[in-house]
Amino acid sequence: MSGWFDGDGPPAGPPRLRADATYPRPPRWAVLQRRLFDELDQAWREFSARYCAPDGDGRLVFHDRLGVPPDDRDGVDDFYEPFFNWPLLYALGGSDDLLPAARRHWLGVTAQLTEAGMVSDGRDRGYDWFHQGEGLLLLYHLCVAAPDDERIRAQAIRSAEMYLGGPPGAYDPVANVITAPHTGSDGARPGLTGGEPVFPWSPVFAWYGLPLDWIDGIDSYDALTADPALARRMGEEMRDRMGRGDTAVNLAATSLVANAFLLTGREEFRVWVLRYAAGWLERARANGGVLPDNAGLDGRPGAYLDGRWYGGHYGWAWPHGLHSVGAAAVIAACNAVLVGGGKEYLELGRSPLDAVLAGLRTGADGVPTVPYKHDDSGWHGHRPMQMALPTALWHVSQDPADAERLERATGQDRTGIAAMRTKEEAGHEVPWLAFLAGANPDYPERALLVTLDLVRERTSRIAADPTDPAIGPGTADIHHWQDLNPVLTEVLGQLTCGAPQPLYNGGLWHARLRYHDAERDRPGLPPDVAALVTAIDPARTAVTLVNLDPVAPRRVRVRAGSFGQHTFGTLRQDASPALPVHGPEFEVLLGAGCATELVMTLDLHDREPSHR
Repeated sequence: MSGWFDGDGPPAGPPRLRADATYPRPPRWAVLQRRLFDELDQAWREFSARYCAPDGDGRLVFHDRLGVPPDDRDGVDDFYEPFFNWPLLYALGGSDDLLPAARRHWLGVTAQLTEAGMVSDGRDRGYDWFHQGEGLLLLYHLCVAAPDDERIRAQAIRSAEMYLGGPPGAYDPVANVITAPHTGSDGARPGLTGGEPVFPWSPVFAWYGLPLDWIDGIDSYDALTADPALARRMGEEMRDRMGRGDTAVNLAATSLVANAFLLTGREEFRVWVLRYAAGWLERARANGGVLPDNAGLDGRPGAYLDGRWYGGHYGWAWPHGLHSVGAAAVIAACNAVLVGGGKEYLELGRSPLDAVLAGLRTGADGVPTVPYKHDDSGWHGHRPMQMALPTALWHVSQDPADAERLERATGQDRTGIAAMRTKEEAGHEVPWLAFLAGANPDYPERALLVTLDLVRERTSRIAADPTDPAIGPGTADIHHWQDLNPVLTEVLGQLTCGAPQPLYNGGLWHARLRYHDAERDRPGLPPDVAALVTAIDPARTAVTLVNLDPVAPRRVRVRAGSFGQHTFGTLRQDASPALPVHGPEFEVLLGAGCATELVMTLDLHDREPSHR
C-alpha cells in the first residue's frame, strides 16, 4: 500500500509517505547514478592523497611562492578551487568522511595562504570579485553541507560583515557603492595590481584587444611591449581609471552577504543585498536598459572613463565581456529573489542578456552567436551564448519570457552531450533542458556514462601525473590542481535535485528539491537510493525515487528548494489521487527494492530561506 501513514517514529514532523511498489528490474539510470557516487568517493581520496601532504592539515603541497609580498593579489582562488564542489557532493549524498575532508582542506589552504601573506582574518586581502567568487564557492558549499559548524559559520558571517559599511571600508553606504574593484580584508585596495602599474600583464590582450584603447597614443599590444614608457603610461591610466570606484562584477559579492543571511536571518544582510542590487538596477534603467560596468565613488557610471558606461574592470571591454558582467548580474538577481526581494530584481540579470541578444546572429552552421564585448566601436566579439546564464535565470524565475531567451540562444543540436569537463563544471545545460521538455529521454543514462568516463579519465591522469610540486620554485602551475579535480557534480545535481550547476564566479546553489537521510540524520540521498527529476515547470515538479537495496528500506526526506524557500502544495504518488502537503518537506519510507514517482505542485519563493 502507498499513501500517508502514521508508522513508527516521532508523532511530530513532516508528513510521511509509504512507497512499497516493487520494480521487476532496477532502472539503468539508477544503477549508473549510484555507481557514479561510489566512483566519485574513491576519486576524491586519490586526489587528496596525491596532492596534499600526508597526515598534514589539508593544505596543497606547494613549495613555490605567489608573486612578491607584501602586495600580492592573484592566486588565492586557485588554492580553494580544487575542492570547490566536494561539500556539494556530500550534500547530494557523498560519503560520510567527505565533509570532514573538505573542511580540513578549507582550513589547511586558509592557513597556507595566510602564511603566504595572501589571506588575512580568513579572507582574501583584496582582489576582484570575478576571482573571489570562484574561491568562495568552497565556503558557500560548506555552509550548504554543514551550516551548524561554528568555525564555518563564524568565517562566513565575519566575511560578509566587511561589506556592511563599517571597517575595513569596502562599502560606502551613502553612495551605495563597493569602494574599489579590489576589496577584501584590507578594505579598498587601490589599483589593479601590486607594485608598479606597468602594462602589459598578459598576452591575452594581444588577441582580445586592449582595455582603454581610446587613450591617445596607445593603440596596440605590440607598441606597449616595445616601449617601456608607453607600458608605464598604460598601467597608470588603468590604475587611475579602472582601479578605483565600483564595477559591475562586484555584484557577485551579494552571494557572500546572502549566504550570511541564510545562516543567520539577520535583516541587515537581506537589506544590503537588495539595496546594492537595486543600485545597479537603477543604473541599468538610466542607461536605456543596458547594465553599465563601472561607477565612480559617487555612484555615477563613467565617472573615470570620460562618461563611458563601458570600460570598467572585468567589464564590457575586458576580454571576458558578457562572461564576467552577465554572470555577476545573474548571480545578484537570483540572490535578490532568494532573500525575498521580488521578481522585479530579475530585470538586473536580464539586462546584459537582452543587450547581447539584440545582436544575435545565426551562421551557416545554425549556431546562434551574440556579441560578448562593447567598446567605442560598438558591440563585437560574437560567440555562442554561455548557456549557464539564461538557464540560471530561468530556473529561479520560471518565467516564460526567460524560457524564450533560452530558446533564442539555443542552437539546433539540443541533445548532444559533450564529453568534456571544464573547471566550471558546466556546459550540459541544453541537453538537460531538452530532457526536462521531454525531447531527450535518454539524457540521464548518456550523461551519467559520460560523467563516469570523465571521472576515470581524471583519476588515470592523477595516477600518471609526473608533476612534483614539492621539488622547488617554478615547478608547479597553480591551475594544475583544478584541472585535475575528479569530483563532478553538474549531472548529479541536475538529475537528483533539478539544479543547474552554481555559476562558477560566485553563484549560490539554487535547487528545486533537496534530500535528507532521515535514518542517519545527514544531508543527501541515503545509501542505495537514486533520484531523477523529470519535470520542472511553474505548475509541477516530478521526481522518481528508487531504492536499489533488495533487503533494507530507506527513509528519505524531500525538501522544497535548496534553502527551504519553496512550499509544497499537493503531491500525487504514482497513480494515486493528490494528497495535501502545504509545507516545506515530507518524508518517504521507500521499501526495499521499491520505486515511486512523485508529482508535486510548488509555491516558489514564498518562505524565508535558510541554511538550517
